[in-house]
Amino acid sequence: MKKTSAVPHIINSIAEYHSIVGLPGPEHPLISVIGLTCNPDLPQLPDDKLIYNFYSIFLKKNIDAIGYGRKYYDFSNGVMGFSMPRQVFTLDRNADYSKITGWMLLIHPDFIRKYPLASRIDTYGFFSYNLNEALHLSEKEEAMVDRIMLDIRNEYQQSIDGFSQDVIVSHIEVLLNYSNRFYNRQFITRSNSEEEPLVRFEQLTRKIFQQDHVQQIPSVNEIAEQLNVSAHYISDMLRSLTGMSAQQHIHNLLIEKAKEILLTTNLSINETAYRLGFEYPQYFNRLFKNKTGTTPAAFRKATVNNLN
Repeated sequence: MKKTSAVPHIINSIAEYHSIVGLPGPEHPLISVIGLTCNPDLPQLPDDKLIYNFYSIFLKKNIDAIGYGRKYYDFSNGVMGFSMPRQVFTLDRNADYSKITGWMLLIHPDFIRKYPLASRIDTYGFFSYNLNEALHLSEKEEAMVDRIMLDIRNEYQQSIDGFSQDVIVSHIEVLLNYSNRFYNRQFITRSNSEEEPLVRFEQLTRKIFQQDHVQQIPSVNEIAEQLNVSAHYISDMLRSLTGMSAQQHIHNLLIEKAKEILLTTNLSINETAYRLGFEYPQYFNRLFKNKTGTTPAAFRKATVNNLN
């Protein structure tokens, strides 16, 4: 059995990818739509670990849903996934790729470099989601993605003119915006699950702030890792469900705990800041005022006076 390579194999160009998987050269050097029905040979790639130096968006059908984290309330049709340049992939050599159909869209960064999309594309958080956070499409959604993929391929297969690239980039933006919408729908359909991330996120964050001394204010990455989800995924889901990012949730829970300490202990403002994990008390004062409109000292004094 082939051993997993310690050093990832880097695929720099779309032409190189085509060559490795045995496809004819791409019709455009910077963008390609590959029909997965004619690309069943991913296991023939040279190493188990790969790095693509281009964006990839795939729609896979007839795939093992368990490997892509489908829940019982998700749709069972196509699965979409996204990757950005320099991400590392690990291939499963034992997986059955023979029944997979669908599309893979490869986009070299140079193709969009002169467009506003170049500076915005990495803000689409789903490019950093884990494999088990893939997007599960309804039949209608799958048909829409199929149509956009075909439109992109048909456009670069025509005679290239001064508008071809503009049109293709517009199609890519439509695809990304629809993907945002579809993920928002998936967040909503999952929101009533017993594993609802907001509940687990808050429970874990509250537990950290219940310590007698917080060593360091928890980061979104640290909490996401303990929840076994990606930081972008949990933040996007929380923003979709509550209108606030994961970082905002952490800050709100921190301020809630700060108020409790200020009103139930005799700790000084500086001691309160250190207990909550702030290295510099002025940062605590700044965050508290930003969130509440008043300083910790003024909050404590005003609340105590009102109670008296």
